[in-house]
Amino acid sequence: MKIILLGYMGCGKTTIGSQLAKKLYQNFTDLDNYIEKKENKTISEIFTEKGEIYFRNIEHNYLKKFINENDSYVLSLGGGTPCYANNINIISQEANVYSIYLQGSVTTLYERLKINSSKRPLIASLKKDSLIEYIAKHLFERSVYYEKAKHRISINSKAVDDIVAEIRILLH
Repeated sequence: MKIILLGYMGCGKTTIGSQLAKKLYQNFTDLDNYIEKKENKTISEIFTEKGEIYFRNIEHNYLKKFINENDSYVLSLGGGTPCYANNINIISQEANVYSIYLQGSVTTLYERLKINSSKRPLIASLKKDSLIEYIAKHLFERSVYYEKAKHRISINSKAVDDIVAEIRILLH
């Protein structure tokens, strides 16, 4: 079984993915962590040292590599992964892949992201006041890609266990 979780930063892809993988007895991989191990640098360091264009290029290559080398997995993508380098089409065209958009409202995402924004390169420098506007604009731009996922699950006002259970029902 191949499951790919996508959505905006803060929607819970990594948390939900790791819990889902345990319940399904699957391997779990977070694409950002995978890239960090391969590059021996944090995502923040890659952004700072090489820039976003470089990052998006290697992200694309590692996504293809991972999909081609693995037959069964739960994979969580970075928030921007589906939006660059034709990645959403690679995901959508992959046979037997359950691509799932974890959809959150601007308010839900803001409440989650304001807590640890310093760990996220794209929003680390934003003041809290402008964060909600940034999320709304970015989410609007990225939604066209996220909505190409085969399935969509709302995360608003739901516990991780409930979302995992909803995904498991979807898979059967």
